[in-house]
Amino acid sequence: MDHTKPADRSLFYIFVGLLVWLPLPKATVHPWALSIMVIGSLGLILGWVTLQLRNGFKTHNTVKHALPVIVLLALTQIWVFLTLNGHIFNLDTATATLDTGRTRHQLLQGLGLLGIFSCTLLLVRSRRRIKIVIFTLIISGIVQAAYGSLMTLSDIEYNLLFPKEAYLGVATGTFVNRNHFAGYMELCLAVGIGYMIATLKDDAMSWRDLGRRTLEAFLGPKARVRIGLVIMVAALVMTHSRMGNTAFFASMTIAGIIALILGKRASKSTTILLTSLIVIDLIVVGTFFGVEKVVDRLENTSMTTVKRDEVNAYAYPLFEENMYTGTGAGSFYTVFPEHRQADVGRKSFNHTHNDYLQFAIEFGLIGFIPLLFAVVLTFITALRAQWLRRDPLMRGLSFTTIMAIIAFGIHSAVDFNLQIPANAATFMVILALGWISMYHKERSRGG
Repeated sequence: MDHTKPADRSLFYIFVGLLVWLPLPKATVHPWALSIMVIGSLGLILGWVTLQLRNGFKTHNTVKHALPVIVLLALTQIWVFLTLNGHIFNLDTATATLDTGRTRHQLLQGLGLLGIFSCTLLLVRSRRRIKIVIFTLIISGIVQAAYGSLMTLSDIEYNLLFPKEAYLGVATGTFVNRNHFAGYMELCLAVGIGYMIATLKDDAMSWRDLGRRTLEAFLGPKARVRIGLVIMVAALVMTHSRMGNTAFFASMTIAGIIALILGKRASKSTTILLTSLIVIDLIVVGTFFGVEKVVDRLENTSMTTVKRDEVNAYAYPLFEENMYTGTGAGSFYTVFPEHRQADVGRKSFNHTHNDYLQFAIEFGLIGFIPLLFAVVLTFITALRAQWLRRDPLMRGLSFTTIMAIIAFGIHSAVDFNLQIPANAATFMVILALGWISMYHKERSRGG
């Protein structure tokens, strides 16, 4: 009798529980919460390795193909380790981090994220498990959206257990920052829309039959998912996050166009679904939940935005001075004061409002390029899946990955969502789903 199956199933459900947990403690930004993510993800990998040692290693197809991404992510963490311990290997002192404590924190976070990506590939091996992960992220998004909206509409604003101190009057869920909450909504919405696309029928039919079937989808059992999407979009609008809303609608539109171009079937149903999402969500939901305030914020550039742009401008010389080796992961808080000017005020800045710039400054090109390549390679793989796969579920997963990468690609230009552990971890899961969408072959109902 194989006793590894119940143990493997337990590992999977612990992984699912970790995904639910991550956004709850203020998006896991505090060290104690981050420790749970790191210990949890690495512990799951250790558990998986232990099970494999009992029966001999059997690495499935997806892991083999995604190995280059795992290597790229690992190379960045190795580089961060070297900046902390370069003296052990007699490396040039120029490679040493300028903030040992924060770099050590970032190394732990990076290892945790690598663990989350690897756990997804190792444990999500059946169609049943894929669907469980999908619904976990959708339900987590709905719960966060409902909670954030309720807090805003009731004027009883708590960040889980404690009263909110910032961003009063806008939805933040259990996050501290509305923009990072918006980022989480972008990811969960991408998962939900991808699932809706996966449920569309791909057989040829008339527009009349297609309209009837689509209506049935919205009014039938799948309506629960559709209602969940509406709730999440309403919460996203209520964040009044300019780039959060822009990134969502832009990524959905671009990913939809890509799906229509690459997809050889279901073009009619996909068109109807995406059009309904844009029209219903933007017009109906926005009318009731304040899309005009988002528009106002887009039209009127605030002093905050100006300061963010100036911070980025003053920070850029840091990249020029440390282009290849960087200043050390997490060191921006320490090194920026030397370059800041009086017009940005006295506020301390832990991050730039540009993920690309911050990664480049802190990691240097040596550490940043592997991360960038990992995302680009995943994006290409998801595009291939959209073109080659005929399995509706796999096409839905690839759509999710494409949309999420585009959304965060846009949003990261003006914010630091990838510095927030809950968002970065969820993004890692979706990247892994992109590889699953291309290389998953099993069709059984495995546990």
